[in-house]
Amino acid sequence: MSISKKSAKVLAALTALPLLAALAGCATTSDTAGSGSSDANETVKVGVVGKSDPQWPAFVDAAAAEGITVEIVDFGDYAQPNPALSAGDLDLNQFQHIVYLADYNVSSGEDLAVIGSTAIYPLGLYSTKYDSVADIPAGETVAVPDDASNLARALLVLQSAKLIELKDGGSIFSGLNDVDEAKSKVKVTALEAALTATSLPDVAAAVINNDFVQDAGLTFADAIAQDDPSDANALPYVNIFAARAEDKDNATYKKLVEIFQTDKAVQAGLLEASGDTAVALQTPVADLEKSLAKVEADTKAQK
Repeated sequence: MSISKKSAKVLAALTALPLLAALAGCATTSDTAGSGSSDANETVKVGVVGKSDPQWPAFVDAAAAEGITVEIVDFGDYAQPNPALSAGDLDLNQFQHIVYLADYNVSSGEDLAVIGSTAIYPLGLYSTKYDSVADIPAGETVAVPDDASNLARALLVLQSAKLIELKDGGSIFSGLNDVDEAKSKVKVTALEAALTATSLPDVAAAVINNDFVQDAGLTFADAIAQDDPSDANALPYVNIFAARAEDKDNATYKKLVEIFQTDKAVQAGLLEASGDTAVALQTPVADLEKSLAKVEADTKAQK
């Protein structure tokens, strides 16, 4: 994938800062997990949201060329893959950003690990009724995803679009109770992430996760507002590959991350699937781990 001038800037900013899951049916997992060794005959199941996205067939082919058999397993909502990975039914998943993983680990008491970055995606606000944010009348309702990490991010998008005002300026932990209704232009309702798109006929606008935009018959260019991935504080929203903690040094899994990050066909598919909005990243794992640890600590303090 060729990265635009803006994207290169984002990459530099993020690296400077020092979506659903995969059922892992790995015949040799017990021999290789955590050992750092790899087995060319091993089958790795990788869970995603959006199996039909063009990067995944390209990823399977690129892995096969390196002697690794990959099976992509599709999931319909974000709640399933992390528990499956924790239970040992998955090898890897690739659907979530650091904030989502941190919330899962803290809430469940698990310790899933981040082993590599993929990309960062702007989060967009969409409407089938209004062509711009300014056209949305006062008192209308806007839908946002209800999972904690994406809810906070969506609220920050609405605040930047001047549709709401958050108490204390907002943060990655903001919730509906942080919306200052007296100072906000619209009302906010939270729905399961997959339903925000289907709610469009009933609301003025909705913040829709990238995985569901095209399924709703929309394009990324239809967004009437979005956040800025070039913000230096965007690191917690970098999408990542996750593995069980004991597998974080598995050589096969590390190789798969490298393939995803460097194979031209995979990167082209990633860009195509995101409507040219994805910013591909090769953020150092140490930086990702540091960000995860910080967000987990902050999340524990909030809870």
